[in-house]
Amino acid sequence: MDPNLSPNLYSKKMHNSYEDEEERMHFLRIVSAFKYYRSHSLQRVKKTESYFMSLPVHHQKVLSKYREHLQEIKRCIENNDHIIKLIIKDVTHIFENVSPTTAQTESTPNPRPVLADQEKVQATIKQLVRDWSEEGAQERLTCYQPIIDEIIQQFPPEFCIPSEVQVLVPGAGLGRLAYEIARRGYTCQGNEFSLFMLFASHFVLNKCRGTNSYQVHPWVHQFMNNLKPEHQTHAVLFPDVNPSDLPENAQFSMAAGDFLEVYRQDNHWDCVATCFFIDCANNVVQFIETIYKILKPGGVWINLGPLLYHFSDIPMEDSIEPSYEAVREVIEGLGFRMEKEDTHVKTRYAQNTNSMLQYEYNSVYFVCRKPNVTSSADSNNHNTNGSELNGSQEQEN
Repeated sequence: MDPNLSPNLYSKKMHNSYEDEEERMHFLRIVSAFKYYRSHSLQRVKKTESYFMSLPVHHQKVLSKYREHLQEIKRCIENNDHIIKLIIKDVTHIFENVSPTTAQTESTPNPRPVLADQEKVQATIKQLVRDWSEEGAQERLTCYQPIIDEIIQQFPPEFCIPSEVQVLVPGAGLGRLAYEIARRGYTCQGNEFSLFMLFASHFVLNKCRGTNSYQVHPWVHQFMNNLKPEHQTHAVLFPDVNPSDLPENAQFSMAAGDFLEVYRQDNHWDCVATCFFIDCANNVVQFIETIYKILKPGGVWINLGPLLYHFSDIPMEDSIEPSYEAVREVIEGLGFRMEKEDTHVKTRYAQNTNSMLQYEYNSVYFVCRKPNVTSSADSNNHNTNGSELNGSQEQEN
């Protein structure tokens, strides 16, 4: 198999001209955010420099090393911008509905979206570390490895043909979990909605060859809680593995789009693996319902993550935020049978291990199964609103 991921794997089907224009403008906004990274980031440093120059001379003198550090920060921003330019270089060819001639940077959005989008660009740089660097290995060990181990236990290669086991990874981010599942012989598809993630995953999976061939400075925007100046400017190499090093017959693909819109085919997947995903929903019940519907009878859902509820505090966004206890009741109420559960799995997400401030989640890990045999009433409950999956939205590699 050609390990390269075809751009068609990132294609999306448009339903009408309004949606086409809306998605085109969204695409342009994200491209603009990446292009604006350098100037936005340097403005932040310039603000500090201006204040520094207003300090009494003797204060400036005792902070001479700090002034040198600000120069180093600017150099790191320039290096990050080099990677960003590589990420968006061929991005106009990812989606069939966006032509290179139309994908020009739109007029500067209003200040609030710019700030939010810049934070997402910065988060994307950190995600490169979590998914594709040696320094992210510990996070992957605690977050991804339990899921991988469970898949192997549920579908042992000595008792099945792994390539016949279809695994879906919604919220795949930069694709490392899905990649690792496919590397073990299973047919795996990652699904991602965020263009920030899709742009970066396309670069890593299609453009990066060899190991540790690029570097980023993921913590350069962390101006607080630094024990040493070099902790802020620390460089991280990526990728730690060659993304093209997949087994010859590996079945690995990425599908772009909203999970709820792309996956509508009932009884299709043997396993759905979610990591830091279910709290990305406005309505978590919709996610659970969809996972139940798309799993084959007897299929398993493996989940690990917290309940951060991404839309909870975003203006103009609707959100419900049920506790895990309430979520668990929904899971079982919809028909799943809980087989494994651990409510105190220590996990981190894109953490700077040198920072004076550390965030850690008590994540929930569970494995549940869709019963092999369901009652007619249960079947009726879970097969409403089902429709055939559009082939242009989900394409296997």
